[in-house]
Amino acid sequence: MNRTTLLFTIAALIISAVLFIAFRPKMTKAMTPVAQTADEKPPGGRRVVKTNAEWKKILKPDQFYVLREKGTERAGSSSLNDIHEDGTFVCAACKNPLFDYKAKFESGTGWPSFFQPIAKNAVKAAKDGAFGMVRTEIMCSVCDGHLGHVFDDGPKPTGLRYCMNGTAMQFVKN
Repeated sequence: MNRTTLLFTIAALIISAVLFIAFRPKMTKAMTPVAQTADEKPPGGRRVVKTNAEWKKILKPDQFYVLREKGTERAGSSSLNDIHEDGTFVCAACKNPLFDYKAKFESGTGWPSFFQPIAKNAVKAAKDGAFGMVRTEIMCSVCDGHLGHVFDDGPKPTGLRYCMNGTAMQFVKN
């Protein structure tokens, strides 16, 4: 690669980055998820911190991929899609209660969807710019496990759709 081509490539990348930042979608108040902020503590102040090696020992490979590597399961593959009975959806890694069955709804996406978490501090939100999209990632507030994303196309009362990976959760009957 000659010097002119290299300089042109660098300039193009800088211009692309500036344009992406300037024109990316802005999160509106309606899109703000119901999730803890940085100064809030997880339920009971509990935190679970493990190394990747420790997580690999206790999680199934698909759970590790989603929860620790921020992966996504195949749409329609979760057995949690069909659960509509009294109970709680908990984090598969640390058992933190995440969503009540009453907040679950059929979104048609192929992933378990909820309109709100069981408690404001049950989950936390972070900006996710992967794959050239701006989304809001949802994580377990106790172990920081990746659960999915939240979108502003959900039902009332919140208008939010917490689109979660079923493999990142377990269902506990009440």
